[in-house]
Amino acid sequence: MKQLILFFFCLSIGTAQAKIYNVKDYGAKADGTTIDSPAINRAIEEAASQGGGTVYFPAGEYACYSIRLASHIHLYIEQGARIVGAFPSATEGYDPAEPNDHTRFQDFGHSHWKNSLIWGIGLEDITISGPGVIYGKGLTREESRLPGVGNKAISLKLCKNVTLKDFSLLHCGHFGLLATGVDNLSILNVKVDTNRDGFDIDCCKNVRISHCTVNAPWDDAIVLKASYGLGYFKDTENVTISDCFVSGYDRGSVLDCTWQRDEPQAPDHGFVTGRIKLGTESSGGFKNIAITNCIFERCRGLALETVDGGKLEDIVISNITMRDIVNAPHLPAVRSPDAQPARNTRGHNETHPHQPRQ
Repeated sequence: MKQLILFFFCLSIGTAQAKIYNVKDYGAKADGTTIDSPAINRAIEEAASQGGGTVYFPAGEYACYSIRLASHIHLYIEQGARIVGAFPSATEGYDPAEPNDHTRFQDFGHSHWKNSLIWGIGLEDITISGPGVIYGKGLTREESRLPGVGNKAISLKLCKNVTLKDFSLLHCGHFGLLATGVDNLSILNVKVDTNRDGFDIDCCKNVRISHCTVNAPWDDAIVLKASYGLGYFKDTENVTISDCFVSGYDRGSVLDCTWQRDEPQAPDHGFVTGRIKLGTESSGGFKNIAITNCIFERCRGLALETVDGGKLEDIVISNITMRDIVNAPHLPAVRSPDAQPARNTRGHNETHPHQPRQ
């Protein structure tokens, strides 16, 4: 039976990566207690040294701190496998947030990537897939500036050719996914049930988000941004969001199919959130955006916000369904350019920041 399962697994992951690296062969215990991220990182490093491959998570619970991706790596999370963000201890924790001279122009979460459960910077050809779960149990937003604290489930910066598909994300800290400056990103059939943002797509190009379910009662479900986190102005462009469901039901109650409504307010003391939004961070602009065939349920609907002065250009919204919207179903764009770095018309990357974000 094990041979048959492995045979079908090999068929399912395709032919691009020929070799499979089972994390248990590198010392992962999957007992929910042992910190398995060192073993997982050894498997990734070995696969990368051989030109890439599939890093395979069989069923079990993998307590982890930071998992460091590499180019040409496919993480496959098997049915019954859970990658669980561990709580920091006095001696162990997540990778420290890297320095960023431009933190003052957007919040802390958008300005750092390494303080995450899974992260990659400057990589290409990355896939995370499989029917398993990434559970950010030990991640948080509130104490994310402290050493050893992780605040995001998946962070990607300046990567290209990325595919995320078929897995579930639960309780992800500040972000389920922060993708900044990523080119060619596909997010397919991913289920998210989290306490803050689901997907943050920031300064990205050529993005497809399709057949995803994102429940985010305390923040935005799918949000496009164009921050100054990279240190220069960059638009978010060529994005299609299709056939998705977004909502603001109680945390965890969509994945467990109970659809509870006992949490009436988000932390901003407004109604539950769970919306699709363009903005708030908008030092760059938004171009060629299509939102179609999506369902909004028990949430704040749709928001277009350019509070930092970025432009909205060629935005198409079609065939959407809204049910039980808790405030205005469509919040139009607003503009407050004093909150952003100043553009220099002489060059794309030359800037003269003058007033930080509060």
